[in-house]
Amino acid sequence: MEGKTILDLRDIHKSFFIGTPNEFEVLHGVNFTVKEGEFVSIVGQSGSGKSTLMNIIGALDQPTAGEYTLDGVDIEKAKDHELSALRNKKIGFVFQTYNLIARTSALKNVELPMMYAGMGRRARNERAKELLESVGMSDRMMHKPDELSGGQKQRVAIARAMANDPAIILADEPTGALDSATGRLIMDIFHKLHEEQGKTIVLITHSPELSMETERIITLKDGSITGESKGTWQGLQAKEVK
Repeated sequence: MEGKTILDLRDIHKSFFIGTPNEFEVLHGVNFTVKEGEFVSIVGQSGSGKSTLMNIIGALDQPTAGEYTLDGVDIEKAKDHELSALRNKKIGFVFQTYNLIARTSALKNVELPMMYAGMGRRARNERAKELLESVGMSDRMMHKPDELSGGQKQRVAIARAMANDPAIILADEPTGALDSATGRLIMDIFHKLHEEQGKTIVLITHSPELSMETERIITLKDGSITGESKGTWQGLQAKEVK
């Protein structure tokens, strides 16, 4: 696939130290790239190293060894404040547990990343409203998270992930806490973001069925990539024609 490289992971190792001299290596030399506009899944069972890899991709943790470049930035050389700004502007996070702030409205939750990025109040308020409308949440924007269903919370989380027009959306088990019908709705939103806005999306999942909906599947087992394959998703338009 043509286009610039958004993620470039080379020989990524990650070890945890459980008291000296015990060392436990979770990732054993992981290599892969993601191009701009790709929809890629990383699939693996519990204990495969998915969460550790997600933390590295999301610049929440550093590899023990190896090189990681995110949209042209060498993560190893970035200082803490640079990593914080990078996470806020380059990566849109969507978690299984939503990670919304309970005491504030859906609108304010979506505004938050833009506030951290220094956007003015009026501009971020307008953009937050547009993003919530785009995920079908315009009538619930003044509700707090505890007044929303799981699917509604996840739609707010997706709107928040899009706030700063990130280079990549990193979705960690985004349908894991939802029933199948609601999960379908959430996946359709990801497909629309990918197809209509050309968003680069990395989906981390334990579900082979979900991974088949992406263009490329990276299989992780016991901390190593054991294979790559193509997904079967033909696009929303093709699906509607059938």
